[in-house]
Amino acid sequence: MKLPIVAYGDPVLRKKTAEIDEDYPQIKELIVNMFDTMYAANGVGLAAPQIGVPIRLFVIDASPFAEDDDEDQSLKGFKKVFINPIIVEEKGEKWGFSEGCLSIPDINEEVFRYSDVVINYLDENFEEQEIELKGLAARVVQHEYDHLEGKLFTDKLGPLKKAMLKSKLDAISKGMVRVGYKMKFPLEKKKR
Repeated sequence: MKLPIVAYGDPVLRKKTAEIDEDYPQIKELIVNMFDTMYAANGVGLAAPQIGVPIRLFVIDASPFAEDDDEDQSLKGFKKVFINPIIVEEKGEKWGFSEGCLSIPDINEEVFRYSDVVINYLDENFEEQEIELKGLAARVVQHEYDHLEGKLFTDKLGPLKKAMLKSKLDAISKGMVRVGYKMKFPLEKKKR
């Protein structure tokens, strides 16, 4: 089932999320719905806060990046569920890449992130995993992990760039943006 994606300005996107265990209600259904929602919006990652659920869970399918990048075939089939993740280490050079976010449609900006990341997490079967990722895979994981910490990619921009984007961000929170997927806008005026 496709769920509405919460837009910029909703307080849930600024909350640090709570850990869950295997008794979390309907977790398998939630994971399926998150993948459905992400695919419907043409995303490569989706964190639970983006659908209004403040828990430590995100899903990723970075396969579309593999189609664009012949050199980095590690993205082919890179589809994972991350429950209660902890970034153990960020390392390597910081590099810039134009990022966007399903909660902040129509805004893409260059964000600098570490090239390598080691992350510990539980998979969809609540089995502990730890992997080291590089390049775009590391970037997608860092972006989604930030959502669990109540951070957005716009937080990584300089003050001038943030000021330049303020009116666009305000418009998004009011629902004054066209998107091809269901969204929930925190300041949208109710139609009478």
